Amino acid sequence: MSDWPPPSPNLLDPLRALASNAARKAADVRDAVLATMRDPDLQRRLELLSHQSLNDFGFDPFGYSPAYVRELLPYMAVLYRNYFRARVHGIDHVPPQGRVMLVANHSGQLPFDGAMIGLSLLLDREPPRMTRAMVEKWVPTIPFASVFMARCGQVVGTPDNCRALLRQEEAILVFPEGAAGISKTFDHRYQLQSFGMGFMRLALETRTPIVPVAVIGAEEQAPSLYNWQAMARLLGTPAVPITPTFPWLGPLGLLPLPVRYHLHFGEPLSFQGDHDDDDLAIGKHVKVVKTALRGLIERGLSQRTGIFV
Repeated sequence: MSDWPPPSPNLLDPLRALASNAARKAADVRDAVLATMRDPDLQRRLELLSHQSLNDFGFDPFGYSPAYVRELLPYMAVLYRNYFRARVHGIDHVPPQGRVMLVANHSGQLPFDGAMIGLSLLLDREPPRMTRAMVEKWVPTIPFASVFMARCGQVVGTPDNCRALLRQEEAILVFPEGAAGISKTFDHRYQLQSFGMGFMRLALETRTPIVPVAVIGAEEQAPSLYNWQAMARLLGTPAVPITPTFPWLGPLGLLPLPVRYHLHFGEPLSFQGDHDDDDLAIGKHVKVVKTALRGLIERGLSQRTGIFV
């Protein structure tokens, strides 16, 4: 009878355990960042970040800042290496220099796919290359994010912007599916949406080779169960995804799951023709790229042994 009544449970214990676990995770991240900052290979790669058209304040005409990227890269390297544990396949297909257009499938609700591709060329390519991603026209309307993306080298995806960067021999990243790719619900994962033709016209005009890039993993980082279109129209965004964690957990629900990314780079594709040809002629070239990308996606999915491993 001495054990009756049982001791009352302490309602704060679960919160204490959660706080303790969060503190340990934060310490692990801090240690990983500090170790990354001391990595001599990363320091060597940081020194190679440069740009030929910087103004007196250290920015290029689009707002890109190599100094900003140098400060940010150790933290992004932890995200790339320790959180998403990205693996690259065929990255040597990306030319070491000269203009090139990377064409990738778009997925994941939040643009971590573009960040992982860019980081792969900085951290796993030898020599490293800076990637300039073309982003949706509505991105500059997002407070803070617009400045952040510009400083990291991302550019609003207009033909003029893309043309100018290709003429500077840059590596350009484009997602021909546009917002439709990143807004897919989970039942349409890894199904390529319709491709625009603008990227092909620019590739023909500037005689730029195209390297297809298949992103495996992003579809599972924030599975979209439903696209809340009414809210998307209200906010002026392409989609408002309802996921297993968002909006139920508030801002924390936007954090991606720790899936493993696999990036598959295909062999360069070169095309000949007039960039002013009709849509039928341009569409044949686009179909070649889409077919090559679909093949990379299928191969990547068949080789993957698990979502988180």
